[in-house]
Amino acid sequence: MDKKNITIGVALLLAAFASMYFTAPQPQPAPAAGRTDTPAAVATSDQPPGVTTVPTTARPTEIKALSTDVVGAQASLLANSFIEVRLTNYGGAIKEVALRKFAETLGSSQHYILNQPRTGPMLGIVDLPGLGQDTGFEVVSQTAKEVVYRTVLDGRIEVTRRYYLPDGSEPGTDPYQLKHETTLRNLTDETLALPRLALSIGTVIPTSDNVYGLRMNNGYSDGKDQHFIENTKLEGGGFLSMFGIGSRVPTPELTTNSSVQWASLSNQFFTTILTPSQPGVGLVTRRVPLNVTPETSPHLSHGLGAETLFDLKPLGPQASVTLAADFYVGPKEYPRLSNGDVFKADQDKVMHYGFFRFFSQILLTMMDWVHGWMEPISPQWGWGWAVVITTLILKIVFLPLTLAAAKSGKRMQKLQPEMKELREKFKDNPQKMQQATMELFKKHKVNPMGGCLPILLTMPFFFGFFIMLQSAAELRFESFLWASDLAAPDTVARVFGLPINIMPLLMGATMIIQMRLTPMPSTDNAQVKIMKFMPWIFTLFCYNFSCALALYSTVNGAFTIGQQLVINRMKDDGDPAPTPAPAGGRRVKNVTPRKK
Repeated sequence: MDKKNITIGVALLLAAFASMYFTAPQPQPAPAAGRTDTPAAVATSDQPPGVTTVPTTARPTEIKALSTDVVGAQASLLANSFIEVRLTNYGGAIKEVALRKFAETLGSSQHYILNQPRTGPMLGIVDLPGLGQDTGFEVVSQTAKEVVYRTVLDGRIEVTRRYYLPDGSEPGTDPYQLKHETTLRNLTDETLALPRLALSIGTVIPTSDNVYGLRMNNGYSDGKDQHFIENTKLEGGGFLSMFGIGSRVPTPELTTNSSVQWASLSNQFFTTILTPSQPGVGLVTRRVPLNVTPETSPHLSHGLGAETLFDLKPLGPQASVTLAADFYVGPKEYPRLSNGDVFKADQDKVMHYGFFRFFSQILLTMMDWVHGWMEPISPQWGWGWAVVITTLILKIVFLPLTLAAAKSGKRMQKLQPEMKELREKFKDNPQKMQQATMELFKKHKVNPMGGCLPILLTMPFFFGFFIMLQSAAELRFESFLWASDLAAPDTVARVFGLPINIMPLLMGATMIIQMRLTPMPSTDNAQVKIMKFMPWIFTLFCYNFSCALALYSTVNGAFTIGQQLVINRMKDDGDPAPTPAPAGGRRVKNVTPRKK
């Protein structure tokens, strides 16, 4: 029974780690890689008599180069305490957005900029000839909070684009979220059928060379579920490609045909979210080549771009249509994105917490609360202490469960000699061996699941914390002790090119000490070796993870060591009571009489 429990526990642990790294939500079915034409315009032959179609043109599928600034472009600026929105009159769209609360690199005075480098402006109109990023708009009006652009397409359609940036003090607004409107007005006396319109969500690039699915993705909601298309979907290759499953060739773009209630484009810490007034009809996800050198990591060679597709109804004579949208450009902060007064109920899913979402949200909320309490005391190390204290709170909350598991393990260890005898005695009769084993458990008041079940109940919180810390923008460039960035490995030196990360080594040491102190509930030599080898595997597995993850595991291990030392000194309820000493003060040994 104990062998089965250990095997199940180890298997569940490994399966959970594997699921976090090698599985991901699947996108909706997409056409074959490499779309060769643009979203089709409304066909002229399908139009009623008297309806004229605004033509569209094809564009290349694969992006060959990044966008460059147009000579003579007129820039406009909308800013508040959180962001600077830099607009351009070419395309009447957002050139880039600087985040004032986040540095570009560690120790830099420059702000982190979204949509740089880029394939085109954010909220730029794509696929409609005459309205691309090379189209000049005139500035109709401009204030500290609003900019309005205007142009005329083909002498027939007036296009007005309005941008409004609140300061966050207005009810129902967020300082990272713009209000946008694109209005198309028919200047003719005939009905015009408009082609499908695509709005760019922008371009994101990796924040580090440790990039995989959840750290760079294009997401959307179809009104019922949320779907995420990871950058790995477009890279090609992968493990299964060695067996002929999937293509080894990178995919320039993927087109998803689905209702789009909102669409997002995210890297590890930042995201853009487009929430249109009318649902989109599809999504285009693009692989974006970056300007790299031969020394650049392959993971940094490509970014991700995306566009949301919209079908517009034909415009009657002198009629107009307005496509309005909210556009969030900022950090992936759960407390902000979960604000139901500003965002849709499911938009916090861009945090990509997955199966452990509920636990990650609880822990992040708790960590934010602890940070608010610790920041006045330790402004420099506030977030580090928040991780430490949140870990200790978790350990204290689950102390009864871990104590029960530790006591059960201690009792199981004491029974190993008797269980070994039963296995030898009934090795040819498994049914009697199982019956005798259960009687032994009952006699000594031992629950065979007592060591596994309490620990399994705590595992969702462990994985929730683990996933949450990987994408918490709050931890980026926050220092603690010798670590300069809690969101990155705490590398203090390099030996022959290999990084020396202190916190994972401390984590491994606490796991080894903990393993030596914890009673082994099995006498099987192979299982004992596997359990003793696990700390080394975990240390290697977590060596290049963020310092915050290693800090959490180290504090967790240190607390468990102290807890185990106390448990090992405690008298167990199942221990036999000592024989009382006689009146003379001399203790009589409890001697078992020999059998004749």
